[in-house]
Amino acid sequence: MTVANSARRGAQRVATSRPLEIAFRIGFVGYGLLHLAVAWLAVQLALGRPAGENSQSGAFQTLVRQPFGRFLLILVTVGLAAMAIWQLLLAAVGHVAERHRNLERLASLGRTIIYAALAWTSYKIVVGAPTSSAQQQQRATAGVLAHPFGQFLVAVAGLAILALGVGLAIYGAKRMFERRLMTYRMNEATRQSARRLGQFGYIAKGVAFAIVGLLLADAALSNNPAKSRGLDTALRTLIAQPFGQWLLILVAVGFAAFGIYCFLQSRYRKVTT
Repeated sequence: MTVANSARRGAQRVATSRPLEIAFRIGFVGYGLLHLAVAWLAVQLALGRPAGENSQSGAFQTLVRQPFGRFLLILVTVGLAAMAIWQLLLAAVGHVAERHRNLERLASLGRTIIYAALAWTSYKIVVGAPTSSAQQQQRATAGVLAHPFGQFLVAVAGLAILALGVGLAIYGAKRMFERRLMTYRMNEATRQSARRLGQFGYIAKGVAFAIVGLLLADAALSNNPAKSRGLDTALRTLIAQPFGQWLLILVAVGFAAFGIYCFLQSRYRKVTT
């Protein structure tokens, strides 16, 4: 028990250490830039001028083409890796003051996977390795579908992502994200900006995730992995709907809002265990 407690205290000290805090605050800036790049790609798609794959890898490729883009992406990679480490520590020993501690730790584990995957994608683009988020998801779906019970597993994954999308939208609509912010350090204008940007941003991300989940479930039901290509296909599916161009622009604005909200998080996000 003593060893376990000592290990827990050590992990908590690392999670709240100043170097890790600086790194993950840089990560929030990188996460914001990623969402702004996705928003830009979505707007280009809505205007009929697709500028590449509308996915996380496409967004990173857009960033690396900018002045000092490779240096910027190196910082983004380090920041996202730090965010993954931070969330992993929270999943292991954090959220001690939360009412639903186990659920919060499970959510942190999910964020760990997301941030780690983004950091890996960013790293591959930094070193010049060709990568495609859409193709990777399609290949992964095809691999699972080829196994016994594969369709069932993919369908469950699709429903889980759909539920995540709905959860993100509710999280934003109810402004539940505010409890993660040091609002007492904000002036009224900044507080209102964070509130509106967070609401709109989380709802837009929720819509995108919900579409990704539906497409994944459809890929399972039709046994067609080509329907599961992540965010790229989700945005292309959205624009194919009635008033799809305007819906896509609205989602793009939401992603841009979330990107700006991430910049605010880089300064005002609480560092707690």
